[in-house]
Amino acid sequence: MAQADTPDAPRMIAISSGKGGVGKSTVTANIAVAMADAGLSVGVVDADIYGPSIPRMLGIAAEKPAMSPDQKVIPAEAHGVKVISMAMLTDDDAPAILRGPMVTKYLQMFVRQVDWGALDVLLLDLPPGTGDIQLTLAQAFPLSGAVVVSTPQDVSLKIAQRGLRMMEQVSVPVLGVIENMSGFTCPSCGTVTHIFHQGGGEAIARDLGVDFLGKVPLDPTVVDCGDEGQPLVRAASDSPAAVAYRQIAATLGGKGRDTGGIATPFAWTLKDGSGKPDPAQAASGGPADRLAALDHADGALILRWSDGTEQHLADRDLRLACQCAQCREEMSGARLLDPDSVPLDLELTRVWSVGNYALGMAFSDGHDTGIYTFKALRGMAGTELEDV
Repeated sequence: MAQADTPDAPRMIAISSGKGGVGKSTVTANIAVAMADAGLSVGVVDADIYGPSIPRMLGIAAEKPAMSPDQKVIPAEAHGVKVISMAMLTDDDAPAILRGPMVTKYLQMFVRQVDWGALDVLLLDLPPGTGDIQLTLAQAFPLSGAVVVSTPQDVSLKIAQRGLRMMEQVSVPVLGVIENMSGFTCPSCGTVTHIFHQGGGEAIARDLGVDFLGKVPLDPTVVDCGDEGQPLVRAASDSPAAVAYRQIAATLGGKGRDTGGIATPFAWTLKDGSGKPDPAQAASGGPADRLAALDHADGALILRWSDGTEQHLADRDLRLACQCAQCREEMSGARLLDPDSVPLDLELTRVWSVGNYALGMAFSDGHDTGIYTFKALRGMAGTELEDV
């Protein structure tokens, strides 16, 4: 797979949900196949490490994957979609008993150490919630966007709101909301029964200012198709649910193409200049919180933002502004770092991207655990020059 800072990198779209049981993995599998049928090259990362289900839904055998000559994992392929999943690395009934660091390791491997080839879209089927896996992916990879799946019932919609807000906080564009299980059509008389209420998904999307991607009706065939490894869009291509999946896939196929910011991911070592990111093509006229270029001179980090503002922040000021748990008390926000302990000649040594929303920084005193959000950086006092 191409690196995320190259023009031919795939769009990485996270399919998420606030709670379990909303049919998110079924939605992911069918959208992926619909995209492949439309001519796109599609991959799916089954990021639900503890409860992987994508391989079964696509009819992929639980077999250990082969390795390529350059020691990358060769993904399985079915229905025109490439897949990697924890289900392919463990026995069928073996639980994944893993702590956070190991989960992070597997997620990194699933994206970076898999021989994806040339992809147009990489879908990430996330587990429910707003926890470690979601944050890891948002920080480690420049996600093109996220889709939130919900059912029409009130409790699901309320939790879906939390998922949307989480994505907003880490600057992952929310591409829209999908309302799954949206009414049951009687196969005999055609009467539609809204088992979980109706219209909630549209209302949530409208209230939060994001797109409503569509409704997927309840269809008993979905269960049989999932158990048999035959996606609904193939097994019952004329069904209302299959039509809805294809419409959603067509909409998503053109979304999340370019964030317009600085090329990510990157890890820039200031001493030798290696890894310095390429600037964004458009250096002005964009959002105020989108970073367009980075430089360093005279003991200060130079940030150029997409709205044309250029900001100069001194290395030592950046170190003093660190918000990590070593430097700030987590509950009260009180400073733990003694300013007198920070050398006056302290230097910035490395800068790297943290997803779409922040920078990580390392300093000559060895400190490297801080995450500096773009919002926090824009709020720091420093020399600012505006384009005129």
